Amino acid sequence: MPKPKLLVVQVAALGWEMVQRYGLDLPGLFFQPTGSLFPALTCPVQGTMRTALGPVAHGMQANGVFDERLRKALFWEQSARQVRGPRIWDPFRENGGQVGMFFWQQSLGESVDWVLSPAPIHRHSGGMIQDCAARPADLYARLKTSLKRPFNLMRYWGPLASPASSQWIAEAVCSLMEDPEAPELLLTYLPALDYDLQRFGPSDPRCARAWHQTAAQLRLLTEAATQHGYSLLIYGDYAIADAPLGPVYPNRLLREAGLLALRSINRMAYLDLHHSRAFAMVDHEIAIIHTTSTAHREAARQALLAAPAIAEVRDSTDSNLIAVAAEGHWLSYRWWHDRREAPDYASHVDIHNKPGFDPCELFFGWPPGSVSQNDHRVGGTHGRSGPGREVAWASNALTGRPDSLLELARDLKDYLESGL
Repeated sequence: MPKPKLLVVQVAALGWEMVQRYGLDLPGLFFQPTGSLFPALTCPVQGTMRTALGPVAHGMQANGVFDERLRKALFWEQSARQVRGPRIWDPFRENGGQVGMFFWQQSLGESVDWVLSPAPIHRHSGGMIQDCAARPADLYARLKTSLKRPFNLMRYWGPLASPASSQWIAEAVCSLMEDPEAPELLLTYLPALDYDLQRFGPSDPRCARAWHQTAAQLRLLTEAATQHGYSLLIYGDYAIADAPLGPVYPNRLLREAGLLALRSINRMAYLDLHHSRAFAMVDHEIAIIHTTSTAHREAARQALLAAPAIAEVRDSTDSNLIAVAAEGHWLSYRWWHDRREAPDYASHVDIHNKPGFDPCELFFGWPPGSVSQNDHRVGGTHGRSGPGREVAWASNALTGRPDSLLELARDLKDYLESGL
């Protein structure tokens, strides 16, 4: 007798308020609200959904990590070993089940059977070779043939990011479900609703197009899952809020307090984290403040709390701090005032060298070929949790009523341990 099957779909920015505003009608699925995590960010949520642990326990408290030994912030690194803890599917695999993970962060080296993840090669002479890492090794080649086109990384992030990225992913997963050898548990991620909500803010009518395209992609997945015997779990990771009050600059505050050290190179101001006493690793509405001593920690707290647009500075269990933007604001990683001080990477899509998340990469800048450095163009943000920031979820397999994504992950863990 064949094993029951489940498709899990994480949808970026699938907030409950968006579902109430536009509606989301999928056959056999009833959407409900639940609380997100804190911080409400992609990697913390994906870490929780694969471990049923909170961000502090699994180690992904942001989309970046700060290596204290290297004194370096590393964003969007893909090793699965960054996520601590046993996986919720481990007993399922031990009992002969197979698992596939498609377009999740930190999926390389994960304890799953099938993997597909963007993995471009950056050329020494500039530019890149677009590619995806795959397991089985021929999986991406098979999908390119099936879909008659490769995955376009330019549609996945940057000024050209669009629903075309999620469309390719949805079609690829539908193609995979047709394969009689496909894993019984499939986990995938649709990123594209997030782009226009960050560009314009969720209340902007220009976001309607992205919403309706995402809804169509979810219908495509729902129909294919039903056809091929997969039950469904669909959930949002965070809710994006309007940010009409603009950015706040934690690293400027630390610089002005004498806690952030810089190097001047050809008049550009680069971070010197080896000699900095405090540094804000910024990610949307939150920043993790890394300090070198208790005294510097308290000095950083006072410098940040002096800014009314920073709502609170929380203690972190690892002796650092977490700063949270006030409603309507978001946190920018920039530490310079004069654009002539901007490091070279500031005007480019450079997610690995920038020591903080930069939503300005969603906009073209000047001159042509660059990205915007105007923080005030950003319309939406996320990271906070609580009332008004609920996410939406629906399932025709799980029957509980979780009050948070952590509880949803635990329900999913119990479901898998029951053998699907």
